[in-house]
Amino acid sequence: MIQMAAKSPLMEQYKSIKNEHKDAFLFYRLGDFYELFYDDAVTVSHELELTLTGKNAGPEGRVPMCGIPYHAAETYIYRLVQKGYKVAICEQLEDPKKAKGLVKRDVIRIVTPGTILFENSIADKSNNYLAYLYETDNDIDAVLADISTGECWWGIWDKKKEREAFFDMLSVYAPTEAVCSLSDNFYGRLEAYCRARLGGCLLTRRGEEGDYPVPHVAEALGDENIRCVFAWLAAYLKEMMKADAAEFHTVMPIREEDCLLLGEDCLRNLEITRNMRDGGRRGTLLEILDHTHTAMGARLLRRWLERPLTDVNRIIQRQDGIEELTGHTTELSQLEEMLEHVFDFERILTRIEANTTSPKDLLALKASLGMIPEIKKLLSGTVSIVLRKLSDQMDIHSTVYELLDRSMNENGTGNIRDGKYIKEGYSAELDEVRSLSENSRKWIADLEEREKEKTGIKLKIGFNNVFGYYFEITNANKVPIPEYYMRKQTLVNAERYITPELKEFETKALSAKEKTEELELKIYQAVKAAIRPEIAAMQRTAKALAALDCLTGLSRAALKDRYVRPQITNSREGRISIHDGRHPMVEHALKREMFVPNDTELNHTDQEMIIITGPNMAGKSTYMRQVAVLTIMAQTGSFIPAKSASFAPVDRIFTRVGAADDISTGQSTFMVEMKEVSHILCNATKNSLILLDEIGRGTSTYDGMSIARAVVEYLNSKVHAYTLFATHYHELSDMAAENEHIKNYTVTVKERGKEITFLRRIVPGSADKSYGIHVARLAGLPESLLKRADEILEGLEVEGIKEEPAAPVIRRETALNLFSSPIIDELADLDVMSKTPIEAMEILFRLSKEAKEGR
Repeated sequence: MIQMAAKSPLMEQYKSIKNEHKDAFLFYRLGDFYELFYDDAVTVSHELELTLTGKNAGPEGRVPMCGIPYHAAETYIYRLVQKGYKVAICEQLEDPKKAKGLVKRDVIRIVTPGTILFENSIADKSNNYLAYLYETDNDIDAVLADISTGECWWGIWDKKKEREAFFDMLSVYAPTEAVCSLSDNFYGRLEAYCRARLGGCLLTRRGEEGDYPVPHVAEALGDENIRCVFAWLAAYLKEMMKADAAEFHTVMPIREEDCLLLGEDCLRNLEITRNMRDGGRRGTLLEILDHTHTAMGARLLRRWLERPLTDVNRIIQRQDGIEELTGHTTELSQLEEMLEHVFDFERILTRIEANTTSPKDLLALKASLGMIPEIKKLLSGTVSIVLRKLSDQMDIHSTVYELLDRSMNENGTGNIRDGKYIKEGYSAELDEVRSLSENSRKWIADLEEREKEKTGIKLKIGFNNVFGYYFEITNANKVPIPEYYMRKQTLVNAERYITPELKEFETKALSAKEKTEELELKIYQAVKAAIRPEIAAMQRTAKALAALDCLTGLSRAALKDRYVRPQITNSREGRISIHDGRHPMVEHALKREMFVPNDTELNHTDQEMIIITGPNMAGKSTYMRQVAVLTIMAQTGSFIPAKSASFAPVDRIFTRVGAADDISTGQSTFMVEMKEVSHILCNATKNSLILLDEIGRGTSTYDGMSIARAVVEYLNSKVHAYTLFATHYHELSDMAAENEHIKNYTVTVKERGKEITFLRRIVPGSADKSYGIHVARLAGLPESLLKRADEILEGLEVEGIKEEPAAPVIRRETALNLFSSPIIDELADLDVMSKTPIEAMEILFRLSKEAKEGR
């Protein structure tokens, strides 16, 4: 009879738990390790470059296995979550020493990209958004929450009319995880979009959810569906965190009425918070302006730049605060020094709520709260409304500070595993137990000396986790051993013994160590429990400190880079007027070179649109971007790089600059350009700012020129937005003569023979040529090639002069309507190589006749 291998109880327990968490890697606690088995082990060993081993699983034989030390688990979990995976942490729920049979285990937490709260797991200066998306018959409802800060944003988009706006929002907020209750069709579109644009966004699909309580902060929202989404999000967080999740402390609409709407393409093209090279901060407006001293302030400054204001009073209040701080540089420096000692307690408070904090976090919270009285004292002498308001919003939270000051040990490591994080004198019981533990070394040394004198044997006392305390006597020192010495272990060169006195001490010492750990943890949990009721109030203080940090940073930027306060007006006529404006990022990049400043005047009276002509590399795009960047800075409340300026806030900024294929959707450069132009024409208002760069360059010359002219006419007659229109079609310059709202400007160029110098000044007038060959020469093309290009250009220009007098009006009409000509259509479809010379001549003769007759 063949004896079948018995099933492994441990592996059966593992399978049962894993079956409930199929979409996550199961980190299964075994002693000092988290173990993974089967496919989890294979994948994780590959992703984390771990050694793949095996374990006997009974009838199955040996199965794949890999392990991770529990004390280093956060690092490994973070790496997996960064790759878009979920991790279920399965812990031992009872002491293995006291357990009868198999140790009870269960999942205590599921870590996902949108719910990770480990210290240093999220970029300090960025938000980490989790989105919950719900599709109704007509709308897409979305709630985005940053679990690490307690902030929440919500919005509703018309499914048919605002789909592009919805996806644009996702690009701006860039959630790392999205939970979706969507139809197959919309989910497919979302999946493709996230794969192409968001990269690491983890999508989790859910069916129709049940009834859950609505979070308190969302109860006042008027839309029932949005309230439900908030409830579902809260339920999802509870499911992941296996406990009451961190509270939502602020709930705000994504599309705020008093904010300037900036799309993802605009933020990208202008490089406001992410650069176009790798999506990082380097070279962005955010990097230039970020002189904040706290992570909270850095995150808020990013949101200020992505959502500038349109409310004149709020802008002016921020300006007043910056002006007061720049006028009192001593106080500004003192304030900066104080803010340097404020930690990211906005996120620390969330970790306290979620019970994932460390003693080091509580010490950081104490240090942060300790600075608030000094900050409030400094602000007590301020006069600007915004600074006084921020001071009023800060509480000193003396009760919490005093509790932390009495309980937490600043001289400890701040780590639970190392102990000694509760201050001596806080608990008499802990001090007594700790005293016994700390005096054990002296007691051991005294006992060792007594036994040496008493027995005359050369011995020493040792300890290990298996055998506890023992006397070790080498074979060379063996003399008659006293009867009360009991042999415990035999080694090659020594014997180990135990005595009743040493055994009694061992029991007390080990008990004291264990009791010390239990008492410290119990006190630590009690301290956190006492803090929790104050968290909402402390979050309000944190937000006020973040805003103060932003104003302080913008003040330092203004002083450092010679920025001035722009005038903000509420004029109905509207105006953007800039004297000697400078592009902040380009100016920084130039370093030792001087940036050439330029003026800008846009209004609804006599200069609504500026057509800018001039060669490539001359600075047209830089100039247009500069106007938009300065507008964003001004509406953020920041001072700007200019000699003087005046702005009436705009409601939106649209940019159509640069050229790129959208390979993910199979769209050509020209199709992308046309879709962006269409979006602008459909959504811009009289109070919008539009930047259009080289419209029509992705198709044939006549087609492109026709489209460019038609776009100008449409903007001028239908939209009336402030518009900067850069073009190589210098033929469009004649439109300024036909309309009082259009003005021509050009980039000045100095010519010396075939050499040109770009002077970077934008002046009234228009370019009469494109200087393309000159730019090619600057780019380093071979001289023989350039010489040939000059010959070809000269021939074309002569030919153009010969044709011009014959029928100038017909030539202009042809330029505008050529793309719709049946003659061109026939020529395009004609297979010339299949025709005989006689047939080709006949076709050419007929088409020539039709062209002359105007057909």
